[in-house]
Amino acid sequence: MEVRSETTQARSDKLPPPALPKPRVQVWFVRVCSSILVWTCLVQLFAAGELWHSRIFTGLTNQISRFSAPVEPVPLPPPLPPPRNYTSNGILLVSCNGGLNQMRSAICDMVTVARLLNLTLVVPELDKTSFWADPSGFEDIFDVRHFIDSLRDEVRILRRLPKRYSRKYGYQMFEMPPVSWSDEKYYLKQVLPLFSKHKVVHFNRTDTRLANNGLPLALQRLRCRVNFQGLKFTPQLEALGSKLVRILQQRGPFVALHLRYEMDMLAFSGCTHGCSQEEAEELKKMRYTYPWWREKEIVSEERRAQGLCPLTPEEVALVLKALGFEKNTQIYIAAGEIYGSEHRLSVLREAFPRIVKKEMLLESAELQQFQNHSSQMAALDFMVSVASNTFIPTYDGNMAKVVEGHRRYLGFKKTILLDRKKLVELLDLHHSKSLTWDQFAVAVKEAHERRTGAPTHRRVISDKPKEEDYFYANPQECLCEGTNCHDLFGHRNFNLTH
Repeated sequence: MEVRSETTQARSDKLPPPALPKPRVQVWFVRVCSSILVWTCLVQLFAAGELWHSRIFTGLTNQISRFSAPVEPVPLPPPLPPPRNYTSNGILLVSCNGGLNQMRSAICDMVTVARLLNLTLVVPELDKTSFWADPSGFEDIFDVRHFIDSLRDEVRILRRLPKRYSRKYGYQMFEMPPVSWSDEKYYLKQVLPLFSKHKVVHFNRTDTRLANNGLPLALQRLRCRVNFQGLKFTPQLEALGSKLVRILQQRGPFVALHLRYEMDMLAFSGCTHGCSQEEAEELKKMRYTYPWWREKEIVSEERRAQGLCPLTPEEVALVLKALGFEKNTQIYIAAGEIYGSEHRLSVLREAFPRIVKKEMLLESAELQQFQNHSSQMAALDFMVSVASNTFIPTYDGNMAKVVEGHRRYLGFKKTILLDRKKLVELLDLHHSKSLTWDQFAVAVKEAHERRTGAPTHRRVISDKPKEEDYFYANPQECLCEGTNCHDLFGHRNFNLTH
């Protein structure tokens, strides 16, 4: 016990002395300084409060509100029609020929033929070898998914030909161009048996292969359904076309002038009125370059007198003025490169200074992806022409006809169909001073009083289908239903020849 006491005592001798308590004044001083520091910080924060509220707190509040606000439901797309259940008689492969609108009409016809014969249709191939040499495929111009889905209750459509039927795998495909202007009896009796023998048939030409008239009403309306509903341009083309229309409409009403004074049109038609000798030779040389432009020797003035030439820009200026269009009229040129470039447009531009083209309304970067693709550029012009307040084609080519039909379908929007044969006669009389300006203007207006795209019967010439009114220019079977047709077109039978 004693030993333990000594050890304990020794350890206690080595411990440091206990700390003395801090004076109260020192503790009080530390607390005061800390309080002052805290209050200073608070004052600074409150002083900057407005800035914090506007830049930080408000932004945070907005973010919270945005996420907490009720989200409007995205509208669901309309339900797809149920697919048509049928036993396919074979596969139809088609290669369209021509420009955009010629191919567009052909696609509508080929869907109709596939429906009539209970065939499976492959998404059509587009022409890549014509004058325009456009490499665009179907999916570059049209919304292929919409095309397939929207028509699935009528026709089964495949994106591509099954491999086992391709040439790559040694399959020998039967090819043929159907007879032009053929009715359903031709396809049922002469074409359908070919599918029993060959399984796959390739139509290597598709332009005007279906009759204008004499077809069952269901087939005619299917042609319209494909044209007006099934064929939509790609979202990229639709967006840019809508932007063009919006820009034009913001500037006021506008005329879409389909000025078909382009090099290929002049060379094909042999029309050289107003051209220099060198230009006429250049156009003739181009006509001889393309073997499928059959008629080689053409007398331009005879062709012009027959009304078979597009009007020149100078003639168009006079005609527009005679029709009553004022100098401040906004005019959109729906065409490719005008032959002779800007100097051929100088007279027209002087008469109507508010002439615009897509290249003037859009940034070059916006058009870049569509340039060197004539069909895609034509699609933009097509959309603008359909939307215009007035549409005036200077030549009745495929675009003029298809746009005319679309405008009729949209409520008979004003389309001035120029009587070129009559206009050439009046223009020559005016130039020779046989007609004063006032006489010329009155005659031009009188000649076009009933050529404005109003409801009318499609002309039927049973033994001359090429001279009939084109179905896609006036799809009258699709413009009314029931008794309304009598009110719209009158009581005369649609198929009466006149």
